[in-house]
Amino acid sequence: MVDLIGQYQHIKSEIDSAIHTVIDTGRFIGGPALESFTKNLAAYLDVKHVVPCANGTDALQIAMMALNLQPGDEVITADFTYAATAEVIALLRLTPVLVEVDPLTFNISPEAIEKAITSATRAIVPVHLFGQCADMAPIMEIAQRHHLYVIEDTAQAIGAYYTFPDGKKQRAGTIGQIGTTSFFPSKNLGCYGDGGAIFTNDDALAKRLKMIANHGQSSQYVFDDIGCNSRLDNLQAAILDVKLKYLDKYCTARQSAAAYYDEQLASLQNATIPVRAANSTHVFHQYTLTLKPGTDRVAARKAFEQRGIPTMVYYPSPMHRQNAYKSPRYSDADFPISIRLSECVLSLPIHTEMTRDQQDYIISAAKDIIQ
Repeated sequence: MVDLIGQYQHIKSEIDSAIHTVIDTGRFIGGPALESFTKNLAAYLDVKHVVPCANGTDALQIAMMALNLQPGDEVITADFTYAATAEVIALLRLTPVLVEVDPLTFNISPEAIEKAITSATRAIVPVHLFGQCADMAPIMEIAQRHHLYVIEDTAQAIGAYYTFPDGKKQRAGTIGQIGTTSFFPSKNLGCYGDGGAIFTNDDALAKRLKMIANHGQSSQYVFDDIGCNSRLDNLQAAILDVKLKYLDKYCTARQSAAAYYDEQLASLQNATIPVRAANSTHVFHQYTLTLKPGTDRVAARKAFEQRGIPTMVYYPSPMHRQNAYKSPRYSDADFPISIRLSECVLSLPIHTEMTRDQQDYIISAAKDIIQ
């Protein structure tokens, strides 16, 4: 699904040099590499503050802690996504409120958000799924009208741009009060271990985010709040600082691969190719087909596997059906789109090192298997 070794080979000398520099200095926690990366990422995103942390899930948790959300407060997020978003809400004893997604982009539906708001709602967490932004203009309008916080989960869409109706463009993760991301190795900007970051343009929030990520310390041995221990180490920061220089190139490579898939697979009778939102660029963290209902996805995946082609299902069950997040407030009737997608989506390999020969092999198999 992703060729991390091939990607490394192209930048091996830079990565190795960055790693050795950190080792030679003996600065493994904090220091020049981390400072350089956070500064460069802030410049790339055009955001005032980047707060590094240990992983994308921690980023979400720290963001919610910094907003002083209280037990029982409701936080709205998408039903069709990975568990981390709802998990953090529940861990903090907040109430996750799952809502339906758009049938074309798979991103959270602004209309569904509006319907789910109650007097207990305090925040919205749009997940920028598969590489393109949720529809942020109406989401921000809803949030402002109801005095809600917006925390963007940008783990799959770093590098994407959202265009507002007035033509203004902003990077994914810089639109709400707080943005979060993951640097898991397979992400579009991934390290060689685990890592994450939080973004904000709010000076006071940035100060609080940094404090919470460092045990709640306002200064050494002065603990002004309950915090956690969540660090991005210098080795990972040094690696990310190298890869950040190539992020736009990586996005372009993914977009080129996706365009070729589109051209060759648009004629499939039993699947539809991904839809690109008019107001967002798509950086294709995943290339996800939607199979026609009734297509045997299990058999299709097995047939791909027999040809040496990996496929993935993101995600095989919507969150409201997961045991951890079942609630009397939900029924399957509330989520026909999420349920259909969970039964019909199929992701093909896409990454920065794809060759035309590799894609032709996958495309030929897809035309045989899916038709």
